[in-house]
Amino acid sequence: AEQAPFVRLADRFALWFVPFAALTAVAAWVASGDAVRAVAVRVVATPCPLLLAAPIAIVSGMSRCARRGVIVKDGGALERLAQGRVLLFDKTGTITRGMPTVASVVVAPTVPLQPLDVLRLAASLDQLSPHVLASAIVRFARCEGVDLVLPKGFDEVPGQGAAGDLAGRTVRVGKWPWVCDGLPPAWVRSARRRAELDGSVVVFVAVDGEPAGAILLDDPVRSDAARTLRGLRQAGVRRAVMVTGDRREIAESVAAVVGVDEVFADRTPADKVEVVRIERQFGPTIMVGDGINDAPALAAADLGVAIGARGSTASSEVADVVLTVDRLDRLGEAIVGARRAFGIARQSVLVGMGLSVGAMAAAALGVLPPAYGAVFQELIDVAVILNSLRVATGSAPRSRLEGEGAELSRRFSAEHARLRGDLERIRVAADRLGVDDDREAIERVRVVHAFVVDVLLPHEQAEDLELYPVLAQLLGGDDPTGAMSRGHAEIVHLARRLGRILDDVPSDELASDDVQELRTVLYGLYAVLRLHFAQEDEGYFSMLDDETQASAPR
Repeated sequence: AEQAPFVRLADRFALWFVPFAALTAVAAWVASGDAVRAVAVRVVATPCPLLLAAPIAIVSGMSRCARRGVIVKDGGALERLAQGRVLLFDKTGTITRGMPTVASVVVAPTVPLQPLDVLRLAASLDQLSPHVLASAIVRFARCEGVDLVLPKGFDEVPGQGAAGDLAGRTVRVGKWPWVCDGLPPAWVRSARRRAELDGSVVVFVAVDGEPAGAILLDDPVRSDAARTLRGLRQAGVRRAVMVTGDRREIAESVAAVVGVDEVFADRTPADKVEVVRIERQFGPTIMVGDGINDAPALAAADLGVAIGARGSTASSEVADVVLTVDRLDRLGEAIVGARRAFGIARQSVLVGMGLSVGAMAAAALGVLPPAYGAVFQELIDVAVILNSLRVATGSAPRSRLEGEGAELSRRFSAEHARLRGDLERIRVAADRLGVDDDREAIERVRVVHAFVVDVLLPHEQAEDLELYPVLAQLLGGDDPTGAMSRGHAEIVHLARRLGRILDDVPSDELASDDVQELRTVLYGLYAVLRLHFAQEDEGYFSMLDDETQASAPR
């Protein structure tokens, strides 16, 4: 009952083949009067291509998927995986990493604090909170080397925030109405707008009732998500739909990055099941999720896929396919592998049965004696078995980095992770121009320029000289890394322009034109670097054949 439909179909055809072979043998005997021909027909008549080719191909396909970290629970699931045309997926933990990270720290312009001071206050208080955002803030602060102290009189209101005493000051962390009374000032509205546009969550910090700053956290998109969706479309998936319980603004920002056809946001588990039923009109559905809220939709879809590396037990139990590695691109490999398995199975059945019927015709005409027919029949069986076993052979996709290329990519990916946090200094320097004292603002810009020249540009140059030639050999084509090298050239140009402006402006005073020009260059440099890092993560570093790089923060 759990066999794949294709295998059951082959078994039914095999049942019809037995009387067909018997009637052919009788007809040959009657027509020729030679019983030897009837024996020859019976000898060469083999249903093995029907009985063996499909099961061997399916088991080989399941074995190959398992070697890539994709557990397919039965042959029927593998067949439904090959037939899927509509892909539905949750956002958190599926398209994103499912682990919030601090994107930036905003300081209120009315307080004499630095970003690390605001981070220290929030992280010290959040040490006693079990909330996932609090854990992310504490983790980020410890990575930054911030010294934390334990609060006194800690109190937390679920869904609002936390409060406590730190060094005699009352600190509050959470939503704006919780941390401060009254209408939010302009910088708070700006932080909220930025969070909505970037798909981030904003946590406010107040000291003694006065706003001190805000911390923006986001759930980075998996670096392999967009590449995986493009590959799935090439493999035959006609429609990609995001179904999530998150706010529409956040869901749409993520959807714009990975490229989906439709977004269903603010959905409960019951709503997700209804979306799956609606999407069936477009074709067989595949639902991908990782949380307990996704379990009903996984069960309702034609095929449920659970990301089990960090997902819930419930989702893994109801799913037909489980990814045991934290990589979404393995699903694309599994779909391609499933279609290859059934393509080879059909090939083995058709070619094997064609040879068998042809041999029966030759035997009926007296061309193929019984002894030679026996040998030919065994050759047919061996041929279809070996052909079906091809499903289990083959290496990883060619676009995977190995050897020297993999080591270089791991090295530069690790450098990206270290440099990514420093990119915020560029934006902060631009934000503080015209707000802080001119001397302090200029010094902050000079520090940023030194970072770009001494640290960032050598990194980009090393990529051009060491990494890109290796990638070009792997990717093939006419200059596949040319566009990324052009990005390096633009970064160098902006760095030179920034240095030229700093050489021209006084060290203690900025004119309005100077502020405008510096802001333009700094914001431009920040935007180009963010885009360039994201492109390299998605286009190059996601080709590493391990799960640590696929989940690297963006």
